[in-house]
Amino acid sequence: MGKPTGFLEYERKNGPVVQEKERVQNFYEFHGQLPAAEQSVQAARCMDCGVPFCQAGTMIAGMASGCPLHNLVPEVNDLVYRGNMEQAYVRLSQTHSFPEFTSRVCPALCEAACTCGLHAEPVATKENERAVIEYAFANDLVKEITPEIRTGKKVAVVGSGPSGLAAAQLLNRRGHTVTVYERNDRIGGLLRYGIPNMKLDKSVIDRRVRLMEEAGVRFVTNANVGSTVSAEKLAEEYDSVVLACGASHPRDINAPGREAEGIYFAVDFLSRVTKALLDSNMENPPKELAEGKDVIVIGGGDTGNDCVGTSIRLGAASVTQLEMMPEPPACRLESNPWPEWPRVGKTDYGQEEAIWKFGHDPRRYQTTVKSFNKDEDGKLKSVTVISLSPERDEATGRMRMVPVEGTEEELPAQLVLIAAGFLGSESYVTEAFDVEVDGRTNVKTARGSYATSRPGIYAVGDMHRGQSLVVWAIAEGRAAAIEIDRDLMGYTNL
Repeated sequence: MGKPTGFLEYERKNGPVVQEKERVQNFYEFHGQLPAAEQSVQAARCMDCGVPFCQAGTMIAGMASGCPLHNLVPEVNDLVYRGNMEQAYVRLSQTHSFPEFTSRVCPALCEAACTCGLHAEPVATKENERAVIEYAFANDLVKEITPEIRTGKKVAVVGSGPSGLAAAQLLNRRGHTVTVYERNDRIGGLLRYGIPNMKLDKSVIDRRVRLMEEAGVRFVTNANVGSTVSAEKLAEEYDSVVLACGASHPRDINAPGREAEGIYFAVDFLSRVTKALLDSNMENPPKELAEGKDVIVIGGGDTGNDCVGTSIRLGAASVTQLEMMPEPPACRLESNPWPEWPRVGKTDYGQEEAIWKFGHDPRRYQTTVKSFNKDEDGKLKSVTVISLSPERDEATGRMRMVPVEGTEEELPAQLVLIAAGFLGSESYVTEAFDVEVDGRTNVKTARGSYATSRPGIYAVGDMHRGQSLVVWAIAEGRAAAIEIDRDLMGYTNL
């Protein structure tokens, strides 16, 4: 806890944010940090609540409540309040592999379950966490453990996203020889190419990767396991193989005209933008992708919001974001009590920027695409959208969204970005390793385990649990490392 009466004395205050007019001119991070003294005041708001739901990480009503990593939130906040940042880092690193990632991109499950948030603003735990890890890096406190003795066991990690990196980190610390294979040209997976630079500057990934390399982890890029690299060869050469390839099979929109030129999956679009920026040292964003175009983003989640913000930075003439579901309520409903995850509406940075630039919220709820319309050259020129209405399915009792005939409307569009989520793992990888998948194409394991149907092969992260959050991926990578170590050595000290 922080100061016993702090939550009564102090209001929540967030770090400074670069205003829309300035930040849309580039792809740099725009969330700043409070001075140390002010951050200490924010940590003082952590109350003596008795039961810290913030660190529980349990499932309530099908949703996570609290941190899946079980970070010792009140203890860390107390140390920040007292100005003992070194010990705060030591305490945070007991449960967390990469606070520098989650303190930038996590939706803060800890804050949603904060007891202080029941009647007031929750404690700014996410920004406290960022203050801790950035202090630690600035003061050379962050060290990757280089084991003095190697076990003689070799582990291959396929995929360098958050789950793969977390598993590799712990397995290397244990003394196993770890090699990470990444099919892209740079390490980071979803962190690198799925999250825009203005949310997570890629230098943040690079500094962690350098530390892991210095500690003995080997990284191999441009290695597409299951395609250019033999899965069977890896299974033969390594004592264990960890599949951390993500849920990278995107959900498509099967409407007439889908073949029109100018329709992209969101992550392909975001990846292309990030790669162009990195290849040009941030100097040449690929403006030709969206400049002067009417952009339609299909999907209302975080990735859809990232597409909105990215399109604006590339000079889009207009941006419209389509969401199939009804608009969420502004406040919790009685059917969604604390400490459940709050099913409420939020306006994220991309929508804020669209409101600033175009004068209105880009989102259209209860709307979907009926057809993509192309010109005589096969290029996208517009989309026909149709309104949806919730209707209960008598057979299943579930609500479904049904098109309302007569509500069709044609919207100009020369670029469509499909951000409708993911269906699961890519089949060429699971088939190459001959592992069983479930009905959603996630790799199948026993409940509470990461071992697949094939001995020595494990699955973690989105490939295992389906599309989820970075914090869940890190939690799975750490948990899987413990199981793998136990299987390799007969016991574990992780």
